[in-house]
Amino acid sequence: MKCPGRLLILTILVGTFYSCREKQDQSTDQPAKDSNNIIVNNENTINPFAPVDVSPMDMSYYPVEYPKLKMANNNIPAPVVRVVYSRPHLQGRHLFHEVLKYGEKWRLGANESTELELYRDVTVNDTRVKAGRYTLYAVPDSASWTIAFNSNIDSWGLKQDTTRDVHRFQVSAVHNHSGPSIEYFTIVFEKTTTGADMIMAWGDVIARLPLSFK
Repeated sequence: MKCPGRLLILTILVGTFYSCREKQDQSTDQPAKDSNNIIVNNENTINPFAPVDVSPMDMSYYPVEYPKLKMANNNIPAPVVRVVYSRPHLQGRHLFHEVLKYGEKWRLGANESTELELYRDVTVNDTRVKAGRYTLYAVPDSASWTIAFNSNIDSWGLKQDTTRDVHRFQVSAVHNHSGPSIEYFTIVFEKTTTGADMIMAWGDVIARLPLSFK
């Protein structure tokens, strides 16, 4: 003899199971919505608006960390120079010749053109450079790099318009085979007796562009 009570309980449990499975399937097929009815893509929940770039954008000032200095003292003079650039990394590759090639133009970073802003006139290799915004690119060689200052601002870095070069400077490049390899391309400023060097370092190579403020 069958028990109607047990049969009813079993029917309820089976129905509840299939109902939950149906809701779960629907939730995976459709993007979720937050409390403000903004559609969120489950495949990119970290940032649904823009993917995170593998070559992050960064900036360096001279004086070093100028914005922090300004927070401490709002009356300090304007900075001398700032560079904005994106930082590619080696990801197991050799810098030469897997990433860069000698004698070929390189945007000195990644993505948008690397941009240098001079807040006042400076001297580079005995050449006076006027205050303003410049894009930078390099032509690396084994012992030296050519650094070009270009007037084509707000541009993508892959194709340089050499007809708009304002200045070109040749700087020495040193291969530090005994030191650690620098994974992310780096630009920083280092104080000197006459101003600062703009240091460009990647892999085992370090190049310096001397800036004089006198």
